[in-house]
Amino acid sequence: MVDILGWFWTSAVLVIAVAALVLVIGIYNNLVSLRQNVRQGVADIDAQLRQRHDLIPNLVETVKGYAGHESSTLEAVIEARNRAARGGPDSASEQGLRVALDNLLALGEAYPDLKASANFQELQRELADVEDKLAAARRALNAAVARFNSAREAFPAVLFAGALGFREADFNRLDDSEKGTVDQVPAISF
Repeated sequence: MVDILGWFWTSAVLVIAVAALVLVIGIYNNLVSLRQNVRQGVADIDAQLRQRHDLIPNLVETVKGYAGHESSTLEAVIEARNRAARGGPDSASEQGLRVALDNLLALGEAYPDLKASANFQELQRELADVEDKLAAARRALNAAVARFNSAREAFPAVLFAGALGFREADFNRLDDSEKGTVDQVPAISF
């Protein structure tokens, strides 16, 4: 009878240990998958920024042909692009690039021939498309971060996540230079 009871307790402990191991492996694999989604989101944003940076020289060359004496605007765009290329995707240099591009695109209003140029219009469309894709990539990244952080903080994963090396992921946020403009109501005049 004592042997049967000892065997029962040994078997019960072994089953519990195996179940706990399977649970930890499942948690680990789920968190790895979600972390990869976050990394993919960051890579998608980088790809869109790279595409935007690649469009800028073509846009500048197109504008040069029509508004060559606007060299300060053109130089500001190139300098902003170079700073943004050196900085990270969340850097303030991206905001500076966005402002410089807005100034460059505003030249289209001052030069009707430029505005009518098919090349300029196509580059504007491509840039608008990249900006839309960039916004979508940022939303997708934030959704992936939310899923990862939720899974990491949910029970029972919260018991193991830190020990397994999973740290909280950061959301894509507006930088300080963007916060003042995004939360304001736009002025519209007719």
